[in-house]
This record gives sequence, structure tokens and C-alpha cells, in this order.
Amino acid sequence: MIEVLAKLGRGPVFLAGEVLECVITFTNPLSASSTSASSEMLAWASAQIHCQFHASENRVALPPSDGSKHDVQAENETVFVPNRGERGQCILSTPPKILFCDLRLDPGESKSYSYCETLPIDGPPSFRGQSVKYVYKLTIGCQRVNSPIKLLRVPFRVLVLHGLKDYQFPQDEAVAPSNPFLEEEEGLKKDSRLADLAKELLMVTTSRRSLHLYNISNTRGKVGTFCIFKTVYKIGEDVIGTFNFSEGDIPCLQFSVSLQTEESIQEEFQRRRGQPVSFSTHARHQEACLHTAQSSFSLPIPLGSTPGFTTNIVSLKWRLHFEFVTSGESAGTCLVRGSQSEAVTWTGVEQMEVDTFSWDLPIKVLPTNPILASYVSQFSSTNSITI
Repeated sequence: MIEVLAKLGRGPVFLAGEVLECVITFTNPLSASSTSASSEMLAWASAQIHCQFHASENRVALPPSDGSKHDVQAENETVFVPNRGERGQCILSTPPKILFCDLRLDPGESKSYSYCETLPIDGPPSFRGQSVKYVYKLTIGCQRVNSPIKLLRVPFRVLVLHGLKDYQFPQDEAVAPSNPFLEEEEGLKKDSRLADLAKELLMVTTSRRSLHLYNISNTRGKVGTFCIFKTVYKIGEDVIGTFNFSEGDIPCLQFSVSLQTEESIQEEFQRRRGQPVSFSTHARHQEACLHTAQSSFSLPIPLGSTPGFTTNIVSLKWRLHFEFVTSGESAGTCLVRGSQSEAVTWTGVEQMEVDTFSWDLPIKVLPTNPILASYVSQFSSTNSITI
């Protein structure tokens, strides 16, 4: 028996373009019945990253895939197919890397191997929507002689900051001679610079503030104004806005604000022409506001949510969805006098005419520092199997 343990040292969340590092340890446990003849042998072990795409058949019409022949693998084959048995299509994969060949472990002995791979910068983000799913996994395959291949899958999350792949780094003034043995080292250096650039761009972009004022009105007149100081956020931040109803001509009885994502399938892949867009609500604030001069709300963007993105199949956008309930009468008629005595009691009317209307404000949601997102990730940094 051999225990295989895979550990992501920094956590299970990464930015596209970063280097994923995983330490894989193979151990032959020491037991009371262990003898010198209890050594274990493994023929080989390899590791590879892949992204699986799965679409709802009721919502998405995909062209037939020619990759289905790789989904089935006989137990006695020695071919390493990391997505064997997985649902959907493998749309992205890195080259497989061999960890070792012919490993012998004595009782109580363990050996560790480090796997490093740069995550493709042009891939989709991790996403589990109503219509499509993009799932990333690191798969470690190993095999005993004359035994079936065993697979250890390590799921992780990828955040994508679009536009990074088009960034041109300034050329260094000193021109070094070409050395083919340094190409891999230079590539890792550039990927590290790219990840640092992404974090810097995220901080600069989402820290900018400017006043955005919007007039809220319906067909009968002005209801109030809405103020927000920025429309670009990182996941994990709070969306804060304020209302001013003091300058309105039409009394507002109630308002609600919902933080929503809009998942739409590109037209050429829609199962039915003109099929509706899917909405998901992540946070909501509702408040009765009659005779309220000012009010505000704060909606948190979940760290586990997916930032906005677009692929050739699906598009995800964020928005604030507002709903207002206004009175069909003037503000003075919303209350009635309860009695004619000296002590005056005002009570609400039993019935009144109301108007409702809604409004959508698009916002932009970007990734955050992957270390911060790792704290709330559903994935574990450590995974293991026994073979």
C-alpha cells in the first residue's frame, strides 16, 4: 500500500498566468507487520493540468466533439489520460510532466516531488453557472506494474484578469546573449512579473473613486437621486450607494437593490433563438422609505463568486437591479387623522394607489488577490489517495 499526498502550498486559488506549485509525496506506511520484504514499487507517475467544460443540453447547443474517444481508457493501459471519466469536454490542458519512473519505497520511507506549471493566461476562469461550467484540476496519475492506473485529482480555482496577455513589457536596456538553456527560467520570470502586474492593476483600477449621480424618475416626475462613488469592484468588496428622496416630487414607499449576475449564451450556441438570460442574485437590500429623506445600502460581493468574463460560448456580467414602489398620490395623503380629539393620532391608509418601476445599473467586477480568495474556497489545499 502506498499513500499519495498532493499539497498546494499557497492555497487552491490562482490568477491565470501564475505558477502553480504542488508538492506530491509518496509514502509506504510503516506497520507492525512490515518486514524488509514489504517494499513497494511504482512503475511511473505523471501530472497534468486540465480544464473541463460542461454545458446544459437544455440551454446550449454545441457542435459534436471529436475528443470523446479519449474519455474511455482500459484498466490495463499505460496511457495517462487525466480527464478519463470526467463529464464534458477537455478544452485546455498543459503538457504532462513525468515525476519519476521505477520508484521503490521501503517500509516507512517517503519521497516528495515538486510539480510546477504556469497556468495558461488565455483560458477561461473557474465558473459554475446555470448553463455552463469551467472546472480546473491538477491530475496525478501513477501505476504499479501490471495494475490499473490510479488518478488523484486536485481541484483548484482560476481567476482571470482579461487584457494581461496583450501587455508589452519594456525591453531591458542591456541585451544579453541568447542562451537556449535559460529560456525556461526567463519564461518563469516573465510569468512572475505578469502575476505581480495583475495584482497592481487590480489595486489601481478598483481604488479610483469619482462621484456618479443618477436621477430617479418615472412618468409622473422625479422620485429622488442615487449616488455611488465607483462602478468597478473586486470580489470581496462592498457595493455602497446612497439615496436622496428629499428633492423628489413623487413619494417613494419602498425600494430594493439586488446584486446580480447575468449569464447569457452567445447567439450561435443558443438552444432556442431568443432564449432568456439567466440571472443569479448574490445579495439584496430592501427598505420601506416613506417620509425618509436619505437612505443607503451596502451589498457584499462574495469572495466565492466569479468576476465578469466573456468566452466564445458564454458571457457573465454584473449589475445592480433596483425596484421602486411609489405612491400614486401626493405625500400629504399617505396618512390620515385618526380622531378629532386634542391628542392627534396619525395612522397609515388602508389602501392607496402605487406605481412600480425598475432600473438596472451595470457594474464591473474584477478578481482579487488569490491568497485572500483561498480563505473561503470550497477546495482543500491537500488531497490524497491510497494505491
